Amino acid sequence: MIEQMEYYKYLRQYVGTKPLILPGAVVIIRNSKGEVLLQKRPEGRWGLPGGLMNLGESFEQVAKREVLEETGLEIQNVKLLSVFSGENTYVKGPNGDEFYSVTAVFITDNVKGEIKIETPETVDIRYFDCRALPDQMVGSHRRFIYQFLLE
Repeated sequence: MIEQMEYYKYLRQYVGTKPLILPGAVVIIRNSKGEVLLQKRPEGRWGLPGGLMNLGESFEQVAKREVLEETGLEIQNVKLLSVFSGENTYVKGPNGDEFYSVTAVFITDNVKGEIKIETPETVDIRYFDCRALPDQMVGSHRRFIYQFLLE
C-alpha cells in the first residue's frame, strides 16, 4: 500500500496535520552562463527542482528522481553542498499540515536531455540570473542560491 502513494501522504493518514519530519532534496542546476534552473509551481512560486524522499531512497536518488520528474532532465555528478534542518525549517501549510524539513542541497552543471513539462507539479521552467531571481519564490530556495552562489 505504501508503494502506491507518497510516503508522507501515508503518514498523514495516521497523524493528521501534526508535525512530521520530512526529508527531501533540491538541486541547483547551472547552465554554461551560470544561470540557475527554476521551476514554477501551480501555486505561482518559483523554486529549485526537488522533492520529498520515498522509502528506501538516498538523498542523491531523491534529487535525481525529482529533477527527472519535474523537468525531464537527467542530472549527473551532483555535489552535496549542505543539509538544512532544525527549528528554522518549520512549515505550516495552507491546509494546516505541519512539518520540519530536512533538505539536502545539491549542485550540478552536468545535465542531459531537454526540458519537458509532463507533471502537474510544474507550470514553467526557466533559467534565471542569480542576481535577478523572481519575486515570487520559495524563501528557503532563494537562501540556498544566495548562500552558495553569491557568497
